[in-house]
Formats: sequence, structure tokens, C-alpha cells
Amino acid sequence: MPSKLPVSVLIPAKNEQANLPACLASVTRADEVFIVDSQSSDKSVEIAQSYGANVVQFYFNGRWPKKKNWSLENLPFRNEWVLIVDCDERITPELWDEIAQAIQNPEYNGYYLNRRVFFLGTWIRHGGKYPDWNLRLFKHKQGRYENLNTEEIPNTGDNEVHEHVILDGKAGYLKNDMIHEDFRDLYHWIERHNRYSNWEARVYLNLLTDKDDSGTIGANLFGDAVQRKRFLKKVWVRLPFKPFLRFVLFYIIGRGFLDGRAGYIYARLLSQYEYQIGVKLYELRKYGGQLNTTSTSVAEKPSVPQEVGQTVL
Repeated sequence: MPSKLPVSVLIPAKNEQANLPACLASVTRADEVFIVDSQSSDKSVEIAQSYGANVVQFYFNGRWPKKKNWSLENLPFRNEWVLIVDCDERITPELWDEIAQAIQNPEYNGYYLNRRVFFLGTWIRHGGKYPDWNLRLFKHKQGRYENLNTEEIPNTGDNEVHEHVILDGKAGYLKNDMIHEDFRDLYHWIERHNRYSNWEARVYLNLLTDKDDSGTIGANLFGDAVQRKRFLKKVWVRLPFKPFLRFVLFYIIGRGFLDGRAGYIYARLLSQYEYQIGVKLYELRKYGGQLNTTSTSVAEKPSVPQEVGQTVL
């Protein structure tokens, strides 16, 4: 059996009993594992404890920081290196072997990991979903998640969604992929993206109003892969017909059709997701994030009782 590596794993969780067993089984080479839970009502805590993980409860106060940054600030990691893994992700033995070598290299303070996303049993390798680089392995004192000023948006959860890590120092790239495969159902995928679209709508609004982006990774066409993606997003938010464009870019230009039926379904769902972002952005700009607004005069206008026999037209 391979020896333990001096890496602390951080797994944010809430009601993840379907995904946790495979996730926890894949990180047994780590010296310690922390599950940061948000008062799960299923068997997540019992499963985590059965694998010997340390369970810590996080209580979100509706303000910054959210779960991952709070964990980086407060957990008593006994190792210099931290690896952040979501419940629907798994670290392969080949990736662990590479991590063992990478953390010995003094040139880097962190590493990007590439995610291989599976959807309806199919590896979605086209449409721009692969490669999918995320800075997940880093010296925990040298990295914190950016603040995109979205924490007060309701119904987005207590965990960072698509924020990226700002690293003090140089980052490298690992060759072996980590696996992203959710064992729940489409209901949960759609429910999750419904929450994400609330978050994205505020990000779109911040980009459109040129909100100060200090404290973020920044947008840079000539930067790393994540900074280039952020630059393109600043252009994207100003384009018309984004739901249609999202489908065309993923399914046709990005050759998502090569991933078969799963690729088509994924493309349609992404188009729907883009439409949700758009209407929620409109709701934010026009109605302050409410479905309807009622003027005070209308709200307080007393109803006039109808006389017996009066005809209402």
C-alpha cells in the first residue's frame, strides 16, 4: 500500500451521501481529510466519519467569506499543501503519483488540475469542456479564493461557485486528470445550475457595470488559461442571443455533437442555463432582483366594495 502523502484534503459538502463514498475512497493517500459540512440532513457526516475524515460544521452568516475561504483561514491543517476536491470529483492513483512528485518541487506554490467531466455516462471532451483547468493544489498559506462580490445574492448557497484561487507565487500544471462524475440525477444538476444562474447573473451585472475587479484573478487575454477565460467573459456578456450562441459554440463549433446524445442534451441544458442567467440579469436590472414590484399607491389603495346587483365589466 502506498505511503501517505503530506497533503491535507479539503472537501466542502452538504447532503452528498451519493457522492462521498467514491470521493473519500479516492483520497485515502492524503495524510488528512477535512469534510466541511453545512448541516447535512442525510448520511454525509456518518459516511465521512466511517472513512476517518475530520468533520467540521460551517455556518454561513450571509457575508464574506464563504465556505472554502473560511476553511483555508480556520482549519488546523498539519500539512503545507492543501488539495481541494468537490464531492463529485475523484483523484486517480496516477494523479496521486504525480502530486507526490509535484509537491517536492520548490519552484511552484500551486498546481492547476484538469477536470474530466462525465455526463450521462459519457466523457464530455468537446464543446470547450476539456481541458478544464482549476487551481486546486497549493500551499494553503499562499492561496485564497477571489471575492466577486456575490455573497449577498440569495439562493446561491454558502460555497464558492466558480471563483478562482489567487496564488502568491508560481503555478504549474499537472498532466493527469481528476474525474468529475456526479452520481445523483438530472434533478440535482438542474437544481444546482438554477442556483448557479443567480450567481452568474450578478457576475454579468458586475462586468457590465465595470465594477472594480481588484481582489480577483483579473481579466487578461495574454494571461493564464483562467485569466483568458475571464477576459472572454467580459466580451461575452455584451453579446446578443447568448442562449442560441451558447448552443452553437458548444454543439457545432466546439464539436459537442461528437459526444453523442449526451453531448446534445448537455448543449441544450447549457443553452437553457444561459437563458436563465439572462432573465435573472434582467430581473436584477429592472426589478432589483424581484419578480414583481408594486408601487406604494397601488399597494395601499383600498378596495371598493361592490353594491348588490352591481355589474362588474
